[in-house]
Amino acid sequence: MEAAKALDDKHYRDSLSNVNKKGKRLWIFPKKPSGGYYKARSIVSWALMALMFSGPFLKWHGHPLMLFNVLERKFILFGFPFWPQDFKIFAVAMLTGIVFIILFTVVWGRVFCGWVCPQTIFMEMLFRKIEYWIDGDWKQQQRLNAMPWNSEKIRKRTLKHILFFILSFIISNTFLAYIIGIDELKLMMVDGPLDHLGSFISLLIFTGVFYFVFAWFRELVCIIVCPYGRLQGVMLDKKSVVVTYDQVRGEPRGKISKKEDTSHLGDCIDCNLCVNVCPTGIDIRNGIQLECINCTACIDACNEVMTKIDRPTGLIRYDTVEGVEKGEKWKLSGRAIAYSAVLVLLLGILTAFMIMRDDVEAVLVRTYGTTYQYQGNDTISNLYNVEFINKTFTEKKIELRMEDKKHANLLIIGGDSYAAAPGELVDGTIMVKVPVSQIRSSHFKLPIGVYVEGEKIKTFEAGFVAPVKH
Repeated sequence: MEAAKALDDKHYRDSLSNVNKKGKRLWIFPKKPSGGYYKARSIVSWALMALMFSGPFLKWHGHPLMLFNVLERKFILFGFPFWPQDFKIFAVAMLTGIVFIILFTVVWGRVFCGWVCPQTIFMEMLFRKIEYWIDGDWKQQQRLNAMPWNSEKIRKRTLKHILFFILSFIISNTFLAYIIGIDELKLMMVDGPLDHLGSFISLLIFTGVFYFVFAWFRELVCIIVCPYGRLQGVMLDKKSVVVTYDQVRGEPRGKISKKEDTSHLGDCIDCNLCVNVCPTGIDIRNGIQLECINCTACIDACNEVMTKIDRPTGLIRYDTVEGVEKGEKWKLSGRAIAYSAVLVLLLGILTAFMIMRDDVEAVLVRTYGTTYQYQGNDTISNLYNVEFINKTFTEKKIELRMEDKKHANLLIIGGDSYAAAPGELVDGTIMVKVPVSQIRSSHFKLPIGVYVEGEKIKTFEAGFVAPVKH
């Protein structure tokens, strides 16, 4: 019997909260949230949105502070330009990001989803607020959805979707500005879309996708599409901090009654408000679920009820499953500290890579298929190919100098120095000459310095090949 009951208690895992038994989608009308966590999330969300919408207009030395121009393979992060030659830094950044997501989720759960994810921020803080303003709270929305198409419904639906489309268009412009730059976007507005057809088509596609996601697809992004949400099942364990219901304290559930003895009941009065406010339509009292995005709306709703009935708050709270089962207050464990330290270390390594990155990258190799050449009877020469990549926004003058001038000299074929334009790669060939009288071995190294605007950035130990002395 116990096994059968336990199996029945888990039936919710066999179905989705927004799909009926026939496979038809059930539209979710969440109750308007309020409370301390919601206020805190609102502050974080508005700060992040202010940063995002102002980002394309922020410049550093005349260039965008942030740019992700995939088409031209040009990237700017916090004022630092990155080019295709910086792929190793991007590889380290991607690896750091993946490890960060895994370790962060193992310790702190899906905090990212509820507090920082753009999908949640736009949906809950922009589009949902417009919906509450036009359609009303959840009961009014349900009533509006059930009523026939009359003048009220047509008016509200039309206004709402016009505003949804305008907001999607604004967001799309912002994202496009991060890709092509705000100056290029302004130019498209001045010249007209036909003169920038590719960018304009991209803008329309972005707008259509955002409108579709926030007007119709909504929570399905988190439940079906988002890989992060799908992976949480293998990342979380009983020590992970999640939004959880204290079933030890809350069960068995029951309504408060002055006429009957309810002392045997738990603190949960089965008011269902935690379900009504959930944007993905789940019942958090069933335990950790794939659909939960840790938005804390259920915590605020439950705390408000607990305060009204004069019982301790925190029946639904941020905690670990282990903490709920053992009745222990959550605290930062050694495991959490260790994982957090790994995250800090990885971010430190990535930061060090970025700081140590050279403005000009230089490569010097022996010219393929050559050995040594005689220059008259008293000099041996070797040929080398050189490449320079300018990773800055300004043109750079690059010189090569022989550091051991007493025993060798260097000749740049085609000129005295190189001029590298911003983001450009320049190459050339140099000849190094060594007097026969100075040669003591068939293989030895010569120091060649690379100078950018008169400042040495690197020294190559160029291998020199000479004839075998007899």
